[in-house]
Order: sequence, then structure tokens, then C-alpha cells
Amino acid sequence: MMRKKQAGLAMVIVIWVLSLMTIMAGSFALTMRRETTVISSVKDNAVAIAAAETGITVAEQMLLLADKEKRWHADGRIYQLHYQDTEIRVRVLSEQGKVDINKAGEPLLTTIMTATSIDMAEQQALVSAILDWRDKDDLVHINGAEKQQYEEAGLSYQPANKAFNQLDELQMVLGMNATVFNELQPLITVHSGLPDVNLKVASKEVIQIVTGIELENEQGFLQQDIETDSDKVQNLEKNEVYSVISQVRLFGELTAGIKVMLKKTANGNQSKAFKVLNWQPIYQELSLFNDESNHYLVTE
Repeated sequence: MMRKKQAGLAMVIVIWVLSLMTIMAGSFALTMRRETTVISSVKDNAVAIAAAETGITVAEQMLLLADKEKRWHADGRIYQLHYQDTEIRVRVLSEQGKVDINKAGEPLLTTIMTATSIDMAEQQALVSAILDWRDKDDLVHINGAEKQQYEEAGLSYQPANKAFNQLDELQMVLGMNATVFNELQPLITVHSGLPDVNLKVASKEVIQIVTGIELENEQGFLQQDIETDSDKVQNLEKNEVYSVISQVRLFGELTAGIKVMLKKTANGNQSKAFKVLNWQPIYQELSLFNDESNHYLVTE
């Protein structure tokens, strides 16, 4: 009888040990699968980022070509590259083709503000607040905002009374919100240095807002005859700043993208022809692979 009890107990222990080992094995297998998935994801992301950086490098080379027929345009066109299962799309925009919020006068700021979803009174107040932020005095423009207005709004800061150092600083202006900033961001800059927009390198969106002309051609004004002083254009190009967006679709899925701000230098060395002013990742909400972006795709 005692032997039977001992045998039964031994069997229970064996079953318990086997069950425990099965659970441990299952847990180990699940952990390995998760780690494999994570490693695969990290690897794919690294490959995609490297491909996106390749797109930036190619853009630098194509912007420097002496042959104007082959040189990439910086007016928002999208160029496509292929490598095995990887698609790379690159969009180049000249900052001279945008409205410089440091240099633009009130009329141009008022015009570009029409691209936002706020009403006319709010637009005018925001323009005045921008002018008050960047000017050196404490005089308030009509419906504008200086130190007192920021204090009354409960803000712990006041206008800088100097030029905007970077575009994100615009979000601190009284009356600005995330929606309006996102609507303006593709159209404005702090890197142009020009009081007006250089229409030769402006995107379709900017041209339509600034000039009021509805363009049928998705490529902007470059296919139209604009009278421009060639010497002036060459001088502008010497220190031009570009926004370059490079996105990658790996195995049919959008996996990575980067946006780089490049400034052309006077250095004669082609390998150092550009200085990186800013580098940042971009995410799924901005895609160069959607139907709208296809209108800007260079197919030749």
C-alpha cells in the first residue's frame, strides 16, 4: 500500500515537472519569437533609414549638376529611386520659394495667412502679433500683442522683439495654435532672407496663394515663361537653403523617412557643398507615396 502511494506521488511529481518544463519551453519559444520580431523590425528600420539617407545624398549630387536639364528642381517635385525591393521618393523644396516670416512685410504675411482655417479677424490679429514679436519696440500693432497682452493671457513669457531663430518659435506667438501652425509650416521659412517669394523655385501651393493664380500644371511656374534677372537668380543660388524629404517604402510598406535642411555653401569641394542645418525623422502622417503626392512625381 505504501509503495502504491509513493508511486502515485512520484507520478504526480513527474507530471508536475513535465508541465513546468512545458510551460518554460513555451515561454522561451514565445520570448524568442518576440525577440526575433523585434530584431527583424529594428533591422528593417535601419535598412530603411540608410536608404532614406541615400536619397538625401543623391539629392545633394543632383542639385549640383552643371547640366540644367538633368539637375533636380527645388520646387516640390518628387523624384523616385529604386533599389531591389526598396522604393525611395525624394522631394526638394527651396526655402526661397516660401514666405520668410522674418523678412515678409504685412501684406505678404496677410496673404499667406489666408491659407489657414481661421477667420479674417483672427488672421489679422495673428499677423499683427507676428510683427510685434519680431520688431524691436514695445509698440502694439492694431490687434497685436506685446508684453502686456502676453501677461493678460497668463503666459510666462513675452515677445522676443527680434527675428525668429527657428520656425517652431512661431508657435509661441499669441493666437497661434497647432492647427494653424501645421497649415502654415509648408509655406513659410526663416531661411530665405528675402522680403518676397522667389517664384522660380516656389511650390504650386505657395504660388497659388501668393499670386492668386490657379495652376493647372502640378509642377508650378517652371514650365511657364517668367521674366527673371539671370544674374540675380545665380546670386540667390549661392547660399540657398533646401528642405529635402526622403521617404522609403520597403517591401511595399512605408517604413521610414527623414527631413533634412541643407544650406549650400561657397565651398568649391563638392563633398562639402552643403551644410546640414537640421535633421529629423518624419512619420506616417506625411507621405510621399499617397495619391496626392503622385501628382508631383517626375516620371521622365
